[in-house]
Amino acid sequence: MDPGGKCRRKLFLLGPRVAVCGDLRGVGRYLAVCVLFHCVLFTHASPAKPCDKSCLSGKCVNGSCVCDRGWVGDQCQHCQGRFKLTEPSGYLTDGPINYKYKTKCTWLIEGYPNAVLRLRFNHFATECSWDHMYVYDGDSIYAPLVAVFSGLIVPEIRGNETVPEVETTSGYALLHFFSDAAYNLTGFEIFYSINSCPNNCSGHGKCTPGNSAASRVYCECDKYWKGEACDIPYCRNNCGSPDHGYCDLTGEKLCVCNDSWQGPDCSLTVPSTESFWVLPSVKPFGTSLARASHKAVVQEKVMWVVGGYTFNYSSFQMILNYNLESGIWNTVPINSGPVPRYGHSLAPHQDDIYMFGGKLEAGWGNVTDELWVFNVPSRTWQKRNPVVASPATAQIYAVEGHSAHCVQLDGGETVMLVIFGYSPIYSYISNVQEYNLRSNTWLVPETRGAIPQGGYGQSSTYDSASGSIYVHGGYKALPANKYGLVDDLYRYDVNTRTWFILRESGFPRYLHSAVLLSGTLLVFGGNTHNDTSLSNGAKCFSSDFLAYDIACDEWKVLPKPDLHRDVNRFGHSAVVSNGSMYVFGGFSGVLLNDVLVYRPPSCRAFLAQEGCEKAGPGVRCIWSRGRCVPWEPSMANGSLITVDEWCYRFSDCASCTANTNGCQWCDDKKCIAASSNCTSVSRPTGGSRNFTECPVRNEQVCSKLANCKSCSLNLNCQWDQNHSQCHALPGNEGWTQVGEACLRINSSRESYDNAQHYCKNLNGNIASLSTSKQVDFVLEELKKLQEQDKRLSPWVGLRKINVSYWGWEDMSPFTNSSLRWLPGEPSDSGFCAYLEEPQVSGLRANPCTSTAHGLICEKKCFAATRPILLPVTSCMWCGSAQRCVDSTAYVISFPYGQCLEWQTADCVAQNCSGLRTCSQCLEQPECGWCGDPSSTGKGLCMEGSYRGPMKRLAKQGQQNQQIQQNQPHQPHDMILDAGSCPKDKGYEWAFIHCPACQCNGHSTCVNGSVCEQCRNLTTGPHCETCMPGFHGDPTNGGKCQACKCNGHASVCQVLTGKCFCTTKGIKGDQCQLCDSENRYLGNPLRGTCYYNLLIDYQFTFSLIQEDDNHYTAINFMASPEQNLDMSINASNNFNLNITWSVGSTAGTISGEEVPIVSKTNIKEYRDSFSCEKFTFRSNPNITFYVYVSNFSWPIKIQVRTANSCCLLLFPFLTSLRFFGGSCFLSLLLVAAVVWKIKQTCWASRRREVSPFNLPGRHVKQFSENTSSVSFDERASGRAAVISISSESIPHSPVSYPEAGSCIWRTCSLMARRLPIYFPFGFDADNRRIRVLYALIDI
Repeated sequence: MDPGGKCRRKLFLLGPRVAVCGDLRGVGRYLAVCVLFHCVLFTHASPAKPCDKSCLSGKCVNGSCVCDRGWVGDQCQHCQGRFKLTEPSGYLTDGPINYKYKTKCTWLIEGYPNAVLRLRFNHFATECSWDHMYVYDGDSIYAPLVAVFSGLIVPEIRGNETVPEVETTSGYALLHFFSDAAYNLTGFEIFYSINSCPNNCSGHGKCTPGNSAASRVYCECDKYWKGEACDIPYCRNNCGSPDHGYCDLTGEKLCVCNDSWQGPDCSLTVPSTESFWVLPSVKPFGTSLARASHKAVVQEKVMWVVGGYTFNYSSFQMILNYNLESGIWNTVPINSGPVPRYGHSLAPHQDDIYMFGGKLEAGWGNVTDELWVFNVPSRTWQKRNPVVASPATAQIYAVEGHSAHCVQLDGGETVMLVIFGYSPIYSYISNVQEYNLRSNTWLVPETRGAIPQGGYGQSSTYDSASGSIYVHGGYKALPANKYGLVDDLYRYDVNTRTWFILRESGFPRYLHSAVLLSGTLLVFGGNTHNDTSLSNGAKCFSSDFLAYDIACDEWKVLPKPDLHRDVNRFGHSAVVSNGSMYVFGGFSGVLLNDVLVYRPPSCRAFLAQEGCEKAGPGVRCIWSRGRCVPWEPSMANGSLITVDEWCYRFSDCASCTANTNGCQWCDDKKCIAASSNCTSVSRPTGGSRNFTECPVRNEQVCSKLANCKSCSLNLNCQWDQNHSQCHALPGNEGWTQVGEACLRINSSRESYDNAQHYCKNLNGNIASLSTSKQVDFVLEELKKLQEQDKRLSPWVGLRKINVSYWGWEDMSPFTNSSLRWLPGEPSDSGFCAYLEEPQVSGLRANPCTSTAHGLICEKKCFAATRPILLPVTSCMWCGSAQRCVDSTAYVISFPYGQCLEWQTADCVAQNCSGLRTCSQCLEQPECGWCGDPSSTGKGLCMEGSYRGPMKRLAKQGQQNQQIQQNQPHQPHDMILDAGSCPKDKGYEWAFIHCPACQCNGHSTCVNGSVCEQCRNLTTGPHCETCMPGFHGDPTNGGKCQACKCNGHASVCQVLTGKCFCTTKGIKGDQCQLCDSENRYLGNPLRGTCYYNLLIDYQFTFSLIQEDDNHYTAINFMASPEQNLDMSINASNNFNLNITWSVGSTAGTISGEEVPIVSKTNIKEYRDSFSCEKFTFRSNPNITFYVYVSNFSWPIKIQVRTANSCCLLLFPFLTSLRFFGGSCFLSLLLVAAVVWKIKQTCWASRRREVSPFNLPGRHVKQFSENTSSVSFDERASGRAAVISISSESIPHSPVSYPEAGSCIWRTCSLMARRLPIYFPFGFDADNRRIRVLYALIDI
């Protein structure tokens, strides 16, 4: 480059002098000057400051990272924006470290029309159920959704594929990632490629191009491998040919086994002692049939699949059937019937299938209570309207995530039982609902036995032989107002309506499946992710395989399916036919349409008794009549032996006795093993072993009710609004209210930890006896028990925190005020405390593992009243679904990531048109920006795609535009609408990045993006705000208007126009009111406001708060009756003007005031206004107006006013010195005399009212003073000493009688004449006077 050009580029930074060096006609003349300036510039300029850390997606400029578009953070390490990728292959990532909170990133991959794009997830770790990656087959979120990823994605088996490649066929792929404000994990790395072979043919084939240039590439697989990606092995070991079978190469390329052999490679005998999984190659007709949260039942070797969740309901088939023998799928066309739903239940009976409840996702997401019946032979639907039976609860619970079974009772009636579920109105339901098929009646019966906790997404399986339903897992309400997964297992006896508690699995989950096979409950898959902080890496979807042995009440973990790929999933279905389990569909980031088949070991394969009885896990066999047969639940004899530890966790009698652990309930409120003896005196050898002997426990029933609405239905319960919990009303259940707490004494022998566990089961804690009332109650109760020969020494909630510190369980300190340690206590070996017998009422320390005789529990108590309370819940708004949900049910409301983003406050606009700037617009993934031809940043935000704006396709019979706008968007509803942003008319469509010039229509740009000059009263880098003194929203061409403040403010709140009044005491949005509540009088519309001063008081105004920073003036008014003394001082300089007037219009614009004082830039002022100049007596309306102005914030202003008067007390006070007697008598006499003087002086102030407290402004100084006044004698002189603690002098804004007033002068005279000593160093006279005034005022 020529020197002139070089010089021009460098000098351009300095301004217009570039023309001097750039004039080519004068190069010879100016060359030396340019070279010299160039050298000086680079010699003396400071070197560029390096960045402390590397800039990962940006560049370092003067020590700071300037990020590339779409990246943020101090190192440009986090994505936040939109990206466009056009290379044939590449990677996309959230950044090299954990993604940040509230991340929103969008990537558009653009290929050529109809090109196949493949996405492979090399690494993926986000917070399950909260942080999602959405993949769309198109250039917008209105394109078909093909995948939603969340959680942890790692292979179950090394080398297996966990998530298959995601494929789009439109030529585009749009990926959108959203994270909330909680946990942030390591994020993701995704590889994409355009027109490549799937998974590079998995290393078992070669990628081959098609015959034409436009055709796609494909894999040619090696021998014994098949599938699009050559990832499916076939005919392993040549199928054991020729003895076991042969390989069929003509059709599906699989093994055809001989009659006595089975398995994928014909290696297992028929029957077999081993189990195996099969993944049939036959699939449904297309991905449109994939679904989750559907339901499936079997009738005559045909699996019927009804409903379910899918990404696109436009081509959704409500009913499918699958022939279990032939492996053929069929769709079932239906002319009319229910709308699509998911989370419903199915229950077959004879030729009918009963469907109840569920969520209608295609519409508003409502949960329904509809009951439909599908007749299999006629292929028709019929809606039933049940009659609610009396006296049951007069309603049908509309629920989702429940289960149902049709069962035949002993009496011959057939009923459909609906188990648990979630209701948006009543939260998690713990009831069983019954529908009588014959009478068409509905009821919610009272159940017996244990008290279960209902939930959402549990599995349930019915065993007709024993009449029992087994219920496992679910998402439920937990103690302490928490919600999450559980591993509970219940058994419900359908004939006796009795609940039993079985052994927990140890593996919490929901949306899993369960079937009964050979006496074993088989549980497969499910969402296993609990709260992120507790989950220990558990996945959103799993392939866990669990087996519950009903005969032994034991759980076993079975091997996961050993297939060519991982089969993780949740929301699937499972049925049993011909001794095998069939699993269909579900969700694993993508919706699944495959069928898994599990064939367990066959009992018939065990030929010897020993092998038969040891069969398992996963199967339970018994030897009967010389052969091995499957065990059935009806064979159980119920004889189980257990230990106390299994029983301790049950805190109520019914749950203790209604379980398989062999427990009994003792009278001392304790659950122990049936083999143990109760220690209660009333039942020395045994307790209740049958739930029928148990009383009703409202406490346990109420604790299972999860919201205010369900709690209010039970008359024995009350909702605690503060803690969002349902509690039992006080009753005779062992609790006694003592103060604000309820206490309960138990007589069992426990260790400290077991005692604590027992109390927590009762929704309480081991008692912290921190009040004397609680101690007195406990000692009294212990004495009563001792009189009955029941001697207790119970644990209390006192523990050693460290070497020398003991504290209560409620974290309060142990102060020895109500209880005390016995001599020699606490011992060094003791870390937990128990209470000795009541006669001693002292504490001893013992090791926490030792046993004490008794324990004391406490919990929060509630009054026996039932006030009407409005439910207070934390709600979450999902804009993409147009739905408001309870925060306790967010996870189950959107189990498949249906909510793109949620808010709890500061909600964004409900549609794109409500967003006023391009930057706001492109933050929402559904929006694009149409810039107008002015190229000034003005435009319109609208729904759209990369190719242009979109509009909703008007549905037939629905022309109401408002109704259409308020409904959730469905992909098939939206079409391109290029006419909304016509390019030929100068409009510019922006979808990835905003146009460079963003001046909101108030300026053009220089250098492409710098607003040249903001017009229309706007300011800011993008002309985005109004100038001072104006308000409005100037974004996107909005207008600014002047602040209307009636002359009392120059600036106002930019958006609302609320004025920042500059005069203290003036308030209102337009400074139109006086603060009359705080003694400010006047009319700001015609003048100003004044603080009405009381005479003989001192006022301190502290304008130091942040809200006071706009004040520059304050005004006062005073109406004295005689000579007025006034002083003003402040912490900052101020201007002062004082006027007076006798007119009624004074203080207004039209009023006449006579100026008497005018000062500038002063800090204090003192003056007296005497009756010689102002005739106070003859003019009672004389008012002085004081204007303090032009001060800076923060400031403290002190104003003193006083009436002058003369007092002839000197002779009296002088003679008082010669009185005999004590100083104390002199003081009393003086107080009496001055009290009389006070009454006389104040009698003339008839127009004044008594002082009253005003917050932060004036308070009578000693009216509520807590100063300590004491009398003492000095060592010499025996003078009286009045001592006042300096802390008693108030520091807050106050007022008190002022110097110069009658009272003040009297007190001052006494303070100087009386022989009284005041130990103050600063302003002693004033403090003496205030003390004397306090004595006078008493």
